[in-house]
Amino acid sequence: MAAAAMDMERKKNREFEYTWEDFNVLRQLSNAHSGIIVPDDKFDMFYSRLARRIRELKLKDFNSYCQYLKANPDQEFTEFINAITTNLTAFFRENHHFEYLQKTVLPELLLRNAANRRIRVWSAGCSTGEEAYSIAMTLRENLPNGWNIKILATDLDTNVLAAAASGVYAVERLDGLPAGRVKRWFLRGTGSHENQVRAKPELRQMISFKQLNLMGDWPMRGQFDFIFCRNVLIYFDRETKQRLAERYAGLLRDGSCLFIGHSESLHQLDTRFQLIGNTIYRLK
Repeated sequence: MAAAAMDMERKKNREFEYTWEDFNVLRQLSNAHSGIIVPDDKFDMFYSRLARRIRELKLKDFNSYCQYLKANPDQEFTEFINAITTNLTAFFRENHHFEYLQKTVLPELLLRNAANRRIRVWSAGCSTGEEAYSIAMTLRENLPNGWNIKILATDLDTNVLAAAASGVYAVERLDGLPAGRVKRWFLRGTGSHENQVRAKPELRQMISFKQLNLMGDWPMRGQFDFIFCRNVLIYFDRETKQRLAERYAGLLRDGSCLFIGHSESLHQLDTRFQLIGNTIYRLK
């Protein structure tokens, strides 16, 4: 079927009128607020993600939603961003990062931070929390008792943050984890919750989940021992990536690591980071 015919067929099946002009307005608003670059191939995704919102607001079409969003940014922008952001994650995703953390980073921190026995970590773009809990498990499994560990986990999407803070997951999300690790760190639900698990309190207490727009002010002042910012930079243009890399460097101790996503690179940026492993960078 020709592209024009396919487009006509989609229009017939849509509940709300939706044009490229609407899409351009929405992606420009998204970029201005969050810095995220939205390519043309997200046209249909925007419709599917936002149609529910238009239905809830009892608006007649996407043009009406564009006007509503502009007129009511304080009330609606959070809902808008929650709808269009993609949150794909898993426990111990890109496991080589956690192996490097265990075998290289933690032995260094045991020596460097021996005096205060304190570790501070940032999981930027934490989504539904699997990354932050994976970091917490790795630290607890490989550090002596008595160390003060705090993990800051941030995301733009308030819906995923609420899910992350609850620590509740469908049991199949743990597929692939060793049985011993599951037993040690998760509680199995019963009754109507038998297909769910919840991270144990000792894990949840290590993590503070907070909303943060990476394009806005960062309230954090202290330095971190390492930062995970994976599959986040991919959404930004070169100038924004450069600015973010500089800001990350300003919050890391010298010699500390920045972990980024498997399809990301700092190669063409002018930064203080040196590539030392597969998508692992060390601050020079």
